[in-house]
Amino acid sequence: MTPIGGPTLAQERKIVTEIPGPVSKELLERKAAAVAAGVAHTVPIAAVAAGGGVIVDADGNSLIDLGAGIAVTSVGNSHPKVVEAVQRQAAAFTHTCFMISPYEGYVAVAEALNRLTPGDHAKKSALFNSGAEAVENAVKIARKFTGRQAVVAFDHAYHGRTNLTMALTAKSMPYKSGFGPFASEVYRAPMSYPFHDGLSGEDAAKRAISVIDKQVGAANLAAVIIEPIQGEGGFIVPADGFLNAISEWCTANGVVFIADEVQTGFTRTGAMFASELFGIVPDLITTAKGIAGGLPLAAVTGRAEIMDATHAGGLGGTYGGNPIACAAALAAIEAFETEGFIENAKTIGEALFTRLGAMQEADARIGEVRGRGAMIAVEFVKPGTHEADPALASAVAKGCIAQGVVVLTCGTYGNIIRFLPPLTIPSDLLDEGLDVVASVLEGLK
Repeated sequence: MTPIGGPTLAQERKIVTEIPGPVSKELLERKAAAVAAGVAHTVPIAAVAAGGGVIVDADGNSLIDLGAGIAVTSVGNSHPKVVEAVQRQAAAFTHTCFMISPYEGYVAVAEALNRLTPGDHAKKSALFNSGAEAVENAVKIARKFTGRQAVVAFDHAYHGRTNLTMALTAKSMPYKSGFGPFASEVYRAPMSYPFHDGLSGEDAAKRAISVIDKQVGAANLAAVIIEPIQGEGGFIVPADGFLNAISEWCTANGVVFIADEVQTGFTRTGAMFASELFGIVPDLITTAKGIAGGLPLAAVTGRAEIMDATHAGGLGGTYGGNPIACAAALAAIEAFETEGFIENAKTIGEALFTRLGAMQEADARIGEVRGRGAMIAVEFVKPGTHEADPALASAVAKGCIAQGVVVLTCGTYGNIIRFLPPLTIPSDLLDEGLDVVASVLEGLK
């Protein structure tokens, strides 16, 4: 692959100082003094440029980026079409508030989402600022439409950091600990996690539906929300048939089926949306992250009759669908559709599975390699068991960062490294990044 878009940066890993270098250390000291301690960081650098598959810091180090800002910069960190669209819109106007005086960009983004999301039914969209906002509004819409209050989320789920989305999120530390009480009428069902439960999709769905029936009851349930492939929970890919059975149960019981595609959306998994990989058509779908080339934008898109259930003024927000973010989204969507990003994601995924699979065959500490497209994870375990090894995952991530490769950990038990490279990363740079991962892992034996 050749890099698509981004500034003219040398696509190379280059370490000229220890990480962090002196200039980065200075910024981190300022951060410690000025920024709330709860706002943590993974990579101790001061970023000054990024594009293709690299991040450059203020000390001149060039790091291979295998995180893409947590699946945000799929089209690259400054795709030329996105840059041009942002500049043009900023010169025209930066804000009017769509709820006061509408503008074409918002409408055009909604039209694009209505066209691109799964299903050929009539759809409508509403725009927001973040994935958590989108999820929260999807729940509002489902409750208004059904007249019911209860919502079911799943084990290992991550849906955001607002009060309601913390309640939906499964993992306590660092997302929920000490921040309660949380929103009420939120319940949890068991997720299909083939590596650990060994269940077929059908059996896992029966288990989940039994819990929902007994502990909540369909008559009380407004919505079921699920990530088609779980993100922060560990890139958990459910067994075949699981999502289909849950979706069909929702339809049969008048429950709104919400697919949270904040992390999986916009070609990341080798399809425009991960729901397509499983043959499901959500009633509502939430999107964010990759939607606008790095600018803050999110959306709820869904069946027109559900989206229209809310009274006028019930949805919105001062910055929701900001005109600059909408311009960026339209440019990013054009790139997704015309510049081979789905194929890029598939190619990246094949490379990741090949290299990581070879590591797994040679190393009993790798329990599973899983994912779809350019959304792949490695789960680390104690050799010969399924027992999580978070210390190893942390050591691998820190070792890679020290050698100029950005990787991110995740998982309920903290024992997973996720690979989310920009879909613009050159193949040789991806290979080099994986060489470093292999070297670091070998050195930790």
